[in-house]
Amino acid sequence: MAEAARNSVWLWRAIFVAVFALLLSLRLLPLSSEPGKLPGPDLLLCLSCAWVLRRPYHLPVLLIALVVLLEDMFLMRPPGLWAAVVVMGTEFLRRRAAFMRELSWLSEWMLVAVAMLGMFLLNRVVMALTMLPQPGLGLTLVEFIITAAAYPVIIFVLRHLAGLTKPATGERDSLGRPL
Repeated sequence: MAEAARNSVWLWRAIFVAVFALLLSLRLLPLSSEPGKLPGPDLLLCLSCAWVLRRPYHLPVLLIALVVLLEDMFLMRPPGLWAAVVVMGTEFLRRRAAFMRELSWLSEWMLVAVAMLGMFLLNRVVMALTMLPQPGLGLTLVEFIITAAAYPVIIFVLRHLAGLTKPATGERDSLGRPL
């Protein structure tokens, strides 16, 4: 019974949405009255990338798009731009999930960092082409570095606290489908 609940795709999707709601709530809380000096990491981006590489079938592209679009609305970013960029980045990683099973976490971290850098830069290019106001390049690069540095922490939390691991080669779900 516990194994069936652990393998329930809908349960994992609900957990992802709950974690998203928690992260968004923490991001919206006024924790200080003065502006911060450094941007915080984009934990939802880290979580999405790590989850897609570990269990790609848990997070359909539509769920990722809706969650990030909702985040765009709450954080007053251009609606849909960051959602489209994150969908492209996570789909890039999803296509490499089977290849990443055999590689070390350091190789995974480097691939995700390159994908994140591409996402941050693509977002800036589109914002520049549409002449939208945006923070300085240095601030964007600092946010990228902090987000990439937070990725191993998210991997640790997913693996050791949530029990979400990469599927082994040849592993199958309860219906006999390859993972």
